Amino acid sequence: MRYRWWLIVLALVASPVFAKWSLVGQESALAFISTKKGDVAEVHTFGALSGNVTKSGQLTINIDLASVDTQVSLRDERMREMLFETVRFPSAKLTALLERSVLQELKVGQSKAVQTEATLELHGQRKQITVDALVVRPSQTELMVASLKPVILNAADFGLGEGVEKLRAVVGLPSISLAVPVSFVLKFSR
Repeated sequence: MRYRWWLIVLALVASPVFAKWSLVGQESALAFISTKKGDVAEVHTFGALSGNVTKSGQLTINIDLASVDTQVSLRDERMREMLFETVRFPSAKLTALLERSVLQELKVGQSKAVQTEATLELHGQRKQITVDALVVRPSQTELMVASLKPVILNAADFGLGEGVEKLRAVVGLPSISLAVPVSFVLKFSR
């Protein structure tokens, strides 16, 4: 009888629900919008993401800031050097806890809206942000987490205000907004 109990525990721990999920970077997206001249908005992305979700629901996303892609190579270079200062701060990191019950109860084909507090480490600063996301279970071996609402970051909160001003001055723009909407679609597999 005692051995059956341990077999049940081992089966639960080894089950797909409790498996570690790895980010599929090439099928994931992280985008942000910059606004210049008051009302000219442009969408930018990061091409190199990595991360995972552990058995306990700990989500970690690493963003290679040098992989910024604005569709303009000179602007990419300026953002790496003047804004993100990738030599000093090569990456950003987001951590959050997904409720274990969400991962346990979500069946294939189901989704669930969640709100969680996350920690964003960017440019030497660490801030708490609220994230509204949709967790989807497309298959037994896939998990998707997507933003339900954009997360609005203030560049100044992360020590990026001076970099934004440098970018504005170098191209002679009247303004670049410090408010930056961010959205994401993250695909994980096990």
